[in-house]
Amino acid sequence: MRVIQVPEWVPEEARRYLEHTENGRSIRQLARRAGCHPSTVLRQVRRMETLRDDPLIDSALDGLTEQYFKEDIRHSMPRPQRTPQDTAGQAKVTKALIWLNHGNAILAYAEGMDKAVIVRDDQDEKKISIDKGLAGEIALRGWVQCVSHKRLSRYQLSDDGRAALSSMVAAQENRARVRRDVGFAEAARSFQGKEVANSGGARRVRYGSGETPLAMLARLADRNGEPFLTVDLVRAGERLREDYELAQIAEHIYPVNTVFDVPCAAKPAHGKAHADTAGQRAHEALAALGPGLCDIALRCCCHLEGLETAEKQLGWSARSGKVVLRIALQQLKSHYDALADQKELIG
Repeated sequence: MRVIQVPEWVPEEARRYLEHTENGRSIRQLARRAGCHPSTVLRQVRRMETLRDDPLIDSALDGLTEQYFKEDIRHSMPRPQRTPQDTAGQAKVTKALIWLNHGNAILAYAEGMDKAVIVRDDQDEKKISIDKGLAGEIALRGWVQCVSHKRLSRYQLSDDGRAALSSMVAAQENRARVRRDVGFAEAARSFQGKEVANSGGARRVRYGSGETPLAMLARLADRNGEPFLTVDLVRAGERLREDYELAQIAEHIYPVNTVFDVPCAAKPAHGKAHADTAGQRAHEALAALGPGLCDIALRCCCHLEGLETAEKQLGWSARSGKVVLRIALQQLKSHYDALADQKELIG
């Protein structure tokens, strides 16, 4: 039994449904190939048939049928297909989900139209248009749910969509961190006078300020449509990072590795001699957070690690890091506020 090659993003139950309805595969054949009971495949097929009442899902299935299941295509060479790793396509999906990640955001689609519209009322730019195919993909993957089934169907971001968006943002953060690490490595080799392999090629761009983990989280919103990180919290994280990097510059005076790679509750013996240095300020801020909060703040604010990487290194569950990071930033802001109050009393 030859398997029709569809894009990797197509859900398994949608592929089985199309193979059954368009390619003539029996329920038993599909179940035998999948190693499951025929009743499982039958439930999946019936569910997909019911979901076709949704105009976006119906449009997505029609598009897949046209591209991969027509008779003249079955015996032709494999067609190029977009995968989730396609940078341009994935960027469009991520942008659409970010727009939808607001309590007042709606995706609207009228059957027969070539475009869908995402509408928000909290910015000067109130709406964006996306291709029907892209909107259908998002719906077929279960990342939006229909809240109004009329002539103009309306959709909101689902819980699965929020989880997918978190994974995409974490992946972007990790890719940005790789670019930053390569940039730092090249700069170090250049400073030491060593040859850089393939030096005739273009140099990689260092980690930009708009790509930091905090900047990415600041663009997200919680379920109520409020910013996930307020401006004050982002500034607190940036203040910690600034002190940390200033300490790195003066590493020959105040060795960073002996200060920041120890548990937050323990201060080095020579720390008092540098009470006024940036390194000491950063250390005191981290110590004020305590274990756990200190770890995530150090990794994401100072080391610029992505949340996904930090969660794995710390042994935390997926998507828990951003919540703990927000708590850490709130505590960090309180620490800096307390320092400001002390200065006012002394002054």
